[in-house]
Amino acid sequence: MTTTLGYIGTGLMGAPMAGRLIDAGNPVTVWNRSAHKAEPLVARGASLGDSPADVAAKSDIVFLCLTDTAAMRDAVFGDNGVAKGARAGSVLVDFSSIQPEATREMAAKLKAETGMEWIDAPVSGGVPGAEAGTLAIMAGGDQAAFDRVEPFVMQMASRFTLMGPSGAGQTTKLCNQVIVGCTMAVLAEAARLATNAGVDAARLPEALAGGFADSKPLQLFVPRMVNAQHEPPLGHVYTMLKDLDSVCDLARASTSPVPFTAMAAEQFRLLTVRGGATADALEIFKLSAPTQL
Repeated sequence: MTTTLGYIGTGLMGAPMAGRLIDAGNPVTVWNRSAHKAEPLVARGASLGDSPADVAAKSDIVFLCLTDTAAMRDAVFGDNGVAKGARAGSVLVDFSSIQPEATREMAAKLKAETGMEWIDAPVSGGVPGAEAGTLAIMAGGDQAAFDRVEPFVMQMASRFTLMGPSGAGQTTKLCNQVIVGCTMAVLAEAARLATNAGVDAARLPEALAGGFADSKPLQLFVPRMVNAQHEPPLGHVYTMLKDLDSVCDLARASTSPVPFTAMAAEQFRLLTVRGGATADALEIFKLSAPTQL
């Protein structure tokens, strides 16, 4: 029997991810709050759902990729939300990055009310990874539900790892964001030092390739920083700041010191004030640019 899929949230990350499911020949029903963002996917062969509830009613597996906890709660439990159309035995897969405790609470509520399973599956790899199908996806939830969705998730990713019960995927993503957010701040600092000291910062990736300082972020982020290449953005600053603030919340709850994360979060908060919430997170490099008084 053919497994029917749904995809809710076809924005910067969701559109290329849903596109890969469509191109693989799966029957996919899509929905987005701003309907025009789903139109290119319909042109590629998807069906357009009337609401999240309609998508859930037509799908064995429903994927969601939304901005934050509030958006996720509304899409699942709001008017015409997923819960209204969910079928017992179906599976919700949340690619959003939201708070672990909220994930556990919503997953339990959805299972109790509808019988629908919930896999939290935040992603890492940005838009390039979504387009190429090379995302790293970390999951939390039931093993049997994970096994059911794995073949389809692997059409969008190169790695899909079950880290533990509900919420474990979101916690792992926060660890990922500690590394990525702090790395962005450190790379911006190194690139600014090189620039101010008269070295061509754009050549840092070439010079450091293969050494202990080499990394995928070095190779990808630094050229975009120094060349002011921000369209399309690799990720909006509000997304990074939301995640780093969630790290700090979790750190307080678990008595974990996160001094570097806290400093990086304040830099991204400053970037939000200066560049707007939809600025590319890599514009953090601009914060240290010399100014004329």
